[in-house]
Amino acid sequence: MIGTYGAVLSHPGAKAFTLAGLVGRLPISMAGLGIVLLVQASSGSYALAGSVSGAFMVANAGLAIVQGRLLDRVGQGRVVAVTAVLFAVSASLLVVAVQAGWALGWVYVLAALAGGSQPQVGSAVRARWSHVLDRPGDVQTAFALEAVLDEVVFMTGPVLVTLLATSVHPTAGLSAAVVAGAVGGLAFAAQRRTEPPAHPRESGLPDTHGGPGPRPRLPWATVLPLAVVCAALGVLFGAAEVVTVAFSDEQGRESAAGFLLALYALGSLLAGLVVGTITWRSGPDVRVRWGAAAMAVAMVPLAFAPNLVVLGVLLLLGGASISPTMVAAMSLTEASVPRERLTEGMAVMQTGLVAGVAPGAALAGLVVDHVGASQGYLVSVAAGLVAAVAAQAIPRRRGATEPSAPLASS
Repeated sequence: MIGTYGAVLSHPGAKAFTLAGLVGRLPISMAGLGIVLLVQASSGSYALAGSVSGAFMVANAGLAIVQGRLLDRVGQGRVVAVTAVLFAVSASLLVVAVQAGWALGWVYVLAALAGGSQPQVGSAVRARWSHVLDRPGDVQTAFALEAVLDEVVFMTGPVLVTLLATSVHPTAGLSAAVVAGAVGGLAFAAQRRTEPPAHPRESGLPDTHGGPGPRPRLPWATVLPLAVVCAALGVLFGAAEVVTVAFSDEQGRESAAGFLLALYALGSLLAGLVVGTITWRSGPDVRVRWGAAAMAVAMVPLAFAPNLVVLGVLLLLGGASISPTMVAAMSLTEASVPRERLTEGMAVMQTGLVAGVAPGAALAGLVVDHVGASQGYLVSVAAGLVAAVAAQAIPRRRGATEPSAPLASS
């Protein structure tokens, strides 16, 4: 395992952009929660805190694809540098606005600006791996590494922001997210030698006037079902988080929720590490279909867990179905989307994932309130079934288990 990942990270510049990418995407798991803790401490209202965080999240999801398109057209260095600065400025002003008691309209506007400008480092780093690596098997290993690092972000970010906001100062959690986004984003943007080339309007074919032709189209027959799979995965995440907290509270141990969710993330992390070392005989489209089905099946036992110990074991096992599905989805995106629009394609998947979290949490909350905590996991089961059905709509790839030729060159 060490040798497999070491070989990928030994490429010139790989360690540096991987580390910068890890720091740069910490705000994904910190900013929304940091806003909630800051606004609630200032106003005493969870409803207001949630709505301000919601403005941040909606803007982030709504503009992620636009930012991905700019990353492909203008170049990662320029776009990430500009968005990192905009994110730092707007999020810092948001902290000032909340603390100084500015009009609510400004608070919402600044939250939306911060969410919309948050650098899409996760999509950019995956596109960079596709550019740096020649062998499809190495790209799959790199995507598995990124899935593992995503789990690290979601395991450490919420703990860090909560500790800072509750033990140091209400502004400290969001401020830490701002620093991480700015420093990581600028460090990532500064690494130009590994940056994929920009594709302003490249298509490979000239138009009738001899100039560059229109940009190649996204393969929507593959992209749309994959986006639905990612959105369903987001619903599954959001629902599982809310229900796990509710179940722990129902059992009289609300404080155990963080540990249980960490086990869920740990299962995904360990599975991701293993996935990156395997030479697959099946293509990524096959693995997406099997992975989505496995997610649905893995969620079913959670609804019947009698206590926290059993639930912890089931969450650990259930988490093991997450990373393999995500790695396969990203590998299939890399194999299907034209190089000129690869970051945009990755952003579509990330947007689907983020966009599904809030509806999943809301729907699970309704089920918990009206039926009970355990039955709330059925929302995750339903999301897994949606993902499995959508995965069946992905066109079958024939002739190769993985892309038959590298999609990017170094």
